[in-house]
Amino acid sequence: MKTLKRALLNSKICIIGCGWLGFPLAKKLIKLGNTVHGSTTSKEKLSQLEDAQINPFLIQFSSEGVIGNLKSCLNNCKTLIVNIPPGLRKNPGNDYVKQMTHFVECIEESSVENVLFIGSTSVYDDEQGFPVINENSPTSNDNIPIQLLEVEALFSKNKNFKTTILRFSGLFAEDRHPAKYLSGKTNLKNGDAPINLIHRDDCISIIISVVKSNIWNTIINASTPSHPTKKNYYTSICESLQIPIPEFDNTTISKGKIIDSTKLVQLLDYDFKIKSLL
Repeated sequence: MKTLKRALLNSKICIIGCGWLGFPLAKKLIKLGNTVHGSTTSKEKLSQLEDAQINPFLIQFSSEGVIGNLKSCLNNCKTLIVNIPPGLRKNPGNDYVKQMTHFVECIEESSVENVLFIGSTSVYDDEQGFPVINENSPTSNDNIPIQLLEVEALFSKNKNFKTTILRFSGLFAEDRHPAKYLSGKTNLKNGDAPINLIHRDDCISIIISVVKSNIWNTIINASTPSHPTKKNYYTSICESLQIPIPEFDNTTISKGKIIDSTKLVQLLDYDFKIKSLL
């Protein structure tokens, strides 16, 4: 911990998206001695950020441009962490690529040298046979993954700054667990498929390790190295929480994948906090 604190001491870091993941990440970075600029889309959260010693900014992204003082948010920050859920499943009409194009144009005019972009392993297809997926595996041709990949490319191909794409599997923590959403549901698909999840605490530690180690211009997959089947996992978790278990459709062939985090472990010499999901 002393080495980590020394390496990050007195850095000025900008986090775009101080929500469920970004807010505790910002607090951890401040605890390590950094100054953090953080954005939110909610006026109500500005005081919460300020109380946590985060320099708060109200910023929103639209197809027409950036709303808010992004220039000041990025000012004098060398490292930028982009943590913006695209929301394409809830709002498929969102032009995520155009929104992020406006954002990148602002970054080009700033002091930012390094960008850590939080992506998703959903850019890889689920398949029969559950292939092991690494950073060189083929990506999906479906509409939503294509948009995600186009946005990744906006950052990674830009020559004005260095970018690392960190693709997380499904995030969870005690206060937000997918088992609670699936509890009691019926006819769920892919019960025999392997699960790909990662705890928020691991996400925060991995992000800090990437910044600390100056790992830029690469793509990293991140998933807990434990992959029980969806049926076994969610049944077990719901039973432990004493909530109704989900029921899976066993009449169709399951599709899925196994996200391999070998590159992450080797690059960062990383030891997962949560090694087993069951």
